Amino acid sequence: MPYHVGMKFKALTFDCFGTLIDWETGILRALAMLCERYGIDEPPPRGELLALYAQLEAQAEHGEYRPYRDVLADVTKGVAARFGFQLSLADQTLLADSIKGWPAFNDTANSLRELKQHYKLGILSNVDDDLFEGVLPRLGLQGVGGFDLLVTAQQIESYKPGRAHFHEALNRLGIKKDELLHVAQSKKHDVAPCNELGIRCVWVDRQGGRGGASGEYDARPDMVVPDLASLVGELVSV
Repeated sequence: MPYHVGMKFKALTFDCFGTLIDWETGILRALAMLCERYGIDEPPPRGELLALYAQLEAQAEHGEYRPYRDVLADVTKGVAARFGFQLSLADQTLLADSIKGWPAFNDTANSLRELKQHYKLGILSNVDDDLFEGVLPRLGLQGVGGFDLLVTAQQIESYKPGRAHFHEALNRLGIKKDELLHVAQSKKHDVAPCNELGIRCVWVDRQGGRGGASGEYDARPDMVVPDLASLVGELVSV
């Protein structure tokens, strides 16, 4: 059943990177630094570089689980191979090390604080615990109880679009799937598994339909909003 105004949810879960944290800005800054360091004066356009990231990340996450730091090291090596330079061992951690500096979107903190007054809030993220901890201060929930749930890929040894994050969230929260609303930017990693599981989901289309670092994918959200502030307007008035 699709979302409609008047539905009552007990919990909202969020993807973090791309939804709450502006990972495209973070990725592009890190890769620009890498290219400059190795003398690449003109890296490809933004869209091409993000598409390369999406491709390399998907390849690195395929198969048996490995920590996200290892995934990002493979992505960084893949970028080096694409541009034809020999990556130093120290620079293999450049992407992972940069995460702690990735910015939150301007509406993230205020929106989460407002939603926290009405719902339990959780994070379902494809990262390691320590990488999430690096951006947690920018999410704005210190002093108001924080998140009620954190499920990372490290904890369950699985990456979305696998289903394990969602099963774990329902189990830990002790709620039924029709009591959960998932909020995310990636159709591939979040909207598609929600479709398969029958969990209602909101697509935060911050990029105007462009796939970006998450890639393109055909999936059907129950609601589309351009940003989190718009989501607050939809949910808090219910």
